[in-house]
Amino acid sequence: MVGPATATSRRLWTGGRTYDGAMPGIVVLPSPLLGPVSYQPLADELRSRGDETSVAECREPIRSERLVAEWSEAARAADVLIAHSNAGYLAASVAGNAGVGAVVFMDAALPPATGSTTLAPPEFLATLAALADDDGRLPAWTRWWPAEEMAEILPAPWFDRVDPRAPRLSLDYFETEVSPPPGWSLGACAYLAFGTTYAAELALAREAGWPVAEVAGHHLWHLARPAEVATALLGLLDRLPG
Repeated sequence: MVGPATATSRRLWTGGRTYDGAMPGIVVLPSPLLGPVSYQPLADELRSRGDETSVAECREPIRSERLVAEWSEAARAADVLIAHSNAGYLAASVAGNAGVGAVVFMDAALPPATGSTTLAPPEFLATLAALADDDGRLPAWTRWWPAEEMAEILPAPWFDRVDPRAPRLSLDYFETEVSPPPGWSLGACAYLAFGTTYAAELALAREAGWPVAEVAGHHLWHLARPAEVATALLGLLDRLPG
């Protein structure tokens, strides 16, 4: 999944290291609700621009501690994490474990600056509980909403690829509490928003003084418009302090 990097003039600060020439490795942390397949077009686009990029796996059963451990191992050679959606809650822990110098949150949840959080907002847990079956398992994320609504963001060719691979998480995954490393939000972080779904998180990123960017799109814009999203992501990396 990782291709050779080509020479580029970009200079990127990541954890105190400055790179000239070949770009450092990028690891995309996919939403555990989707799995890796919908991130391949974005990874391909980043690789086409000379950026070594891989997409982390989501092996079942999905548990937060397992994801953090396996993603941390996958990211040990990386210098940048791109975390989408629910993966944002785990990104700071992965970066801390793996020594990754920069994190871009892409239309993603944010862990708290201090303390712990569940893997879904408390007000959303009741909605998820109503979707769970008698064994506490949720349907695949692709089936949380009516088909006509899903078709607007995941057209049939991609639905047919993503839906069979989308894991069925247990309700207790979202009830699990995670605690990010102290001071994580003071590091090299940036935020890319697709529309207004994560308006509160975008506001927090601005308050923290991170580089931020917005593109007008839906939550799976990285799949619908990978070239546009890649441009926005690389623009944010150029704006990191250094």
